[in-house]
Amino acid sequence: MFKRYQKPNDPKPTAEPDAKSSKSAPVSIEKPDAVVPAMAPAAVPTTSEENTKDQKRKDRLIDVRMQMHKRLLETLNLAAIDKATESDLRREIAAVTHDGLQEIGIVLNKAERDQLVQELVDEVTGLGPLEVLLRDDSIADILINGHKQIFIEQSGKLTLSDVRFADEKHLLRVIDKIVSAVGRRVDESNPYVDARLKDGSRFNAIVPPIAVDGALVSIRKFKKEKLSIDQLAAFGAFTEEMAAYLQSAVATRLNIIVSGGTGSGKTTTLNALSGFIANDERIATIEDTAELQLQQTHLARMESRPANVEGTGAVTQEDCLRNALRMRPDRIIVGETRGAEVLDMLQAMNTGHDGSMTTIHANNARDAIARLENMIAMTGVDLPISASRSQIASAVNLIVQVKRLQDGSRRMTSITEIVGMEGGIISMQEIFKYEIHGTGEGGKIIGDFTPTGMRSFYADRFKQWGYDLPASIYTKVAAQ
Repeated sequence: MFKRYQKPNDPKPTAEPDAKSSKSAPVSIEKPDAVVPAMAPAAVPTTSEENTKDQKRKDRLIDVRMQMHKRLLETLNLAAIDKATESDLRREIAAVTHDGLQEIGIVLNKAERDQLVQELVDEVTGLGPLEVLLRDDSIADILINGHKQIFIEQSGKLTLSDVRFADEKHLLRVIDKIVSAVGRRVDESNPYVDARLKDGSRFNAIVPPIAVDGALVSIRKFKKEKLSIDQLAAFGAFTEEMAAYLQSAVATRLNIIVSGGTGSGKTTTLNALSGFIANDERIATIEDTAELQLQQTHLARMESRPANVEGTGAVTQEDCLRNALRMRPDRIIVGETRGAEVLDMLQAMNTGHDGSMTTIHANNARDAIARLENMIAMTGVDLPISASRSQIASAVNLIVQVKRLQDGSRRMTSITEIVGMEGGIISMQEIFKYEIHGTGEGGKIIGDFTPTGMRSFYADRFKQWGYDLPASIYTKVAAQ
């Protein structure tokens, strides 16, 4: 296998973590006076009858939980909750729950009581039903379509969770709890909001009347562990040869755009690429929601913010970027370029901040260029298309395309260099690509990574910086 240039602290590939699902087990509820004949004939229920019975049991459990929650609000000293330890709070909730269950005449076994207590702890101290999903590291996205539907993404696939809210008021209460914690609001006059959870996860909500069938919520969970280039290569996102090329590109300070669709792995790729930046460089990062997990020592991290409830105090990425230029950064990393900050970003890449990086939403490298042109046009600056293209061609060196395939896997589908202008058109050459050959068992995508045979336009630059990649890296078919 091709050997890359090893840095002293180059992380070694590790096995992909096998996150266990923390999905709650179904709970049964029994009345204490229920009497079952000893020799009752066993009736075989139909599938529909079983589903109906199971749903009634879940609905009943939700009703019990809400009754206990109401009792807790009447009983507990809410002002003292923040100061109480978790064990003390759990013990107090368990005691109130025990008394409440006796009062309404419902008997649960120990496992069922423990689950109910945990759910009540989540209601009082956290985000209710969402907590069990937020604790599950195998879940990447949580998508809520009204109080009855919560979809989760695991391993690139969306499935309907059995977690649900009691009613629409319950969902809206949790939404309000999230946004009020960061000084924002969401209501009929301001029906949509962006926020960040305590763990760094991105949160977006749209409420009625804009959301027709109930509040819509999307949560992109914050990954606690950053994946390195070596780990991504080990998982099959790209090859060792491509990793060696990317190491050379980052180390020799090429300006890079990571392009892809929603959930394709743009931020993960950007995080991994940043691992090749030397520790003695000053890096300024600008994001809407702080997700980048750079390990370098000299970081200047900034996060934009929307207007407050009075409609003032907004700080845009453009504002952050302009201030970053005064902070003497060696590199600037913008989490996502999607607006007026595009001109400042391109100017920064053109004026001494080589090695800067950003992400953009686009389907391929040519579309990424078109998106940049459109964003420049939308800034209101009267710039001819030829001048816009010249600015892009001189600022951007490399476009890395990532994609989430039909089977949920994520692949780096293309690495494309921008090599200049030709007849008013930006000239590009693809160095590596991912070719799909078909689908296998279970719908798994069959394909392979291969170089296109084009020698890198920046090969001499790599060599001058000490990264002399062999010619074979551009001609041999990469191994799986």
